[in-house]
Amino acid sequence: MCLDFVNTVDGRRKDSSLLGDKLKDYSDLVAWSQHSDIITATETARLIKESKQKPAASNAVLHRAVALREALQHIFKATVMKSAPQSIDLETVNDELLKARKNERLISTADGFQWRWTDSETALDRMLWSIAQSAAEFLMTGDLSRLRECGGEKCGWLFEDTSRNRSRQWCTMQDCGNVAKVRRFRIRMRSSGKTKRRLTAKKRGRN
Repeated sequence: MCLDFVNTVDGRRKDSSLLGDKLKDYSDLVAWSQHSDIITATETARLIKESKQKPAASNAVLHRAVALREALQHIFKATVMKSAPQSIDLETVNDELLKARKNERLISTADGFQWRWTDSETALDRMLWSIAQSAAEFLMTGDLSRLRECGGEKCGWLFEDTSRNRSRQWCTMQDCGNVAKVRRFRIRMRSSGKTKRRLTAKKRGRN
């Protein structure tokens, strides 16, 4: 989930700056959260209604969401590059984790004890709790050696390489993978064309 959240951009340049943002307003954040199964359709409708009544608060949540996303992107990319993350990015994640934990309660159910969110139905930042927890769990228990950055020229999406031989290079073969294959093919064709022209020119010279 946390990697999908980091990828809510159209792409990134090599310096991690954005080529386009998919989270333009609070409703985009809510729509992504429903698509990711963080919230239900009923909760989505409730949050959209709440956000219209509290535009300043919902906008503040959007800014927090973007700040969390960028902090996670910096941390994950530092992990890919085998370097230490910046303390300011860890602080951003920890701030969201603290907010999440304040809204967790241990309850007893017929199936045993469980953690459950409190006041989640109208909490505008409800989705950030799950995202922060997902990131913490991945950083602590995930196989970070499989974390990759897409090799696409204008992509920069992050993904977990689950291939057997750990050789995956692209976010998807259908998108960046195919673009790279087409680019390599065109380079080979241009190179082949130049070679043929040089050979033709040599033959003409001999004649």
